Amino acid sequence: MFALSISLAFASKSFADDATRIYENRLTPIANPQPILADFPEFVEPIRETARFESPALIDDPDADLSVRAWRFSYNARGIIEVPNRLRADRTAIVVVHPWGIDDGSGWRTPEPAGVAFQCTPAKNAIVLKHAREVINPFLKSYRGKVGLVAYSLPGKEDPIRKMVYRSIRSQPTKLEREAGRALHKSKLEQFVYVGEPLPTTIAVDRETPTINYLKAFPGLDATDKYDPKGFWELPTPIMRPIDVALDDLVIYDAEGYAVMRDYLKSKGIKHILLAGYNTDMCVCSTTAGYKNLSADFDVFLVGDATIATFPAQPTPRFATTTAVSFASLNLFITQVSWIRPIGPKPESQPRAR
Repeated sequence: MFALSISLAFASKSFADDATRIYENRLTPIANPQPILADFPEFVEPIRETARFESPALIDDPDADLSVRAWRFSYNARGIIEVPNRLRADRTAIVVVHPWGIDDGSGWRTPEPAGVAFQCTPAKNAIVLKHAREVINPFLKSYRGKVGLVAYSLPGKEDPIRKMVYRSIRSQPTKLEREAGRALHKSKLEQFVYVGEPLPTTIAVDRETPTINYLKAFPGLDATDKYDPKGFWELPTPIMRPIDVALDDLVIYDAEGYAVMRDYLKSKGIKHILLAGYNTDMCVCSTTAGYKNLSADFDVFLVGDATIATFPAQPTPRFATTTAVSFASLNLFITQVSWIRPIGPKPESQPRAR
């Protein structure tokens, strides 16, 4: 019995040793650090924090072929900590959260005269479409076919129309099915009547505390049937047109739940996630494919310049996006498009001269 106990203890220790390793958390100050997220200042305000450190590599996959430098912020370390990582691309997925195709010519439109959807105004939606065209689509093109998977999350469940247009966990449309589905999709979206109620012209308010009634009757964001007519939110949300969706790209549907997504990714050998999309402070954080879910099961890197946050009362998303990314960095690693690079094959060793 004593021998059996020793054997079991040894086996348990061996298993633990195989499952974990000791990471040397050495913080080396970085001299004269350059701004982070400075490549697309139209969309993301560069981060100019000068208290910066570098730590040793955290992920170093055998046969790694993808370099992903990343950073996080620590109040306790009193600065930004940058960490190099070496990933296997085939174990990495790029996930784009909620690339809604609205006001992009696909047929889905912001209801008039006062409806709200996505970034909540057509002008703000146009900025996001430009961001997708100039940042996300080139990023996807660079790594499609190299990473294990390119995926998007959309609201709702898989419906008959989107089943014809996009690959999902259960289905793979042919090229002909996809062409027919696109036509049907556009027709359905264009037939909807995008007209809601106008803004109120009079509001009954309390004489003593008028702000209470005023804000209740006229809130800053009302996405109900009043302004977005009944049926609007049941329409099959498309992927925005600036993104060239490939036949093998995958769509994950929010209403099917995180467990379905997680299990599928694991079945494909995915260990690392490069996360992009909209909106940084909301859907990228808290929906099915948000980092609050994914970071419990995968190594997640938020691609800070491949995302945009909501930006009420501002003509630009620059500052709101930087704020959202910086807040996320407390418990999440942040990277950027230019910090994700292929690793070339190791040079063959040369024979020493005799």
